[in-house]
Amino acid sequence: MKPRLDDIDHELLALLQADAGRTLFELGGDVGLSASAVQRRIRRLEQTEVIARRTIELGPAFTADVIRAVCLVTMERHIEHHITKFRERMLAAPEVQQAYDVSGDWDYVVLLATVDMPLMREAVERLFEGDENVRRFNTLFVFDPIRTGNAIPTRPANLDM
Repeated sequence: MKPRLDDIDHELLALLQADAGRTLFELGGDVGLSASAVQRRIRRLEQTEVIARRTIELGPAFTADVIRAVCLVTMERHIEHHITKFRERMLAAPEVQQAYDVSGDWDYVVLLATVDMPLMREAVERLFEGDENVRRFNTLFVFDPIRTGNAIPTRPANLDM
């Protein structure tokens, strides 16, 4: 069952997705609650799995030279053990930033990141070329990441711009 969220929960989720390092005091000031009330809400959101984890995002000082690629993958057979094996490989590979099972001409979209091109080549070969169940794949290299991040809107956006 999906937990019920009130306006303050939605505000806290937006603030935490933008910067999970903010103090409870700062968050409380933004939503009109005490630090202890914010802490209780965050604990509840974690316990109900609305918040899965709090992480950091590396900045441009480190990521400026990172090689990023979007890989489109089509499978030969959609038999459970082949799919399970592929998914396990995606979950285990540190180069895989995100992986999606999608509809349309491709079966999967996989986002990769490495610190240099030789590592990207090795990752692509290991993840896709070595799998007899991968019918075909297409690797698109990212020239300029225009917008990155994983923040998810928790309620409809106000599009009055």
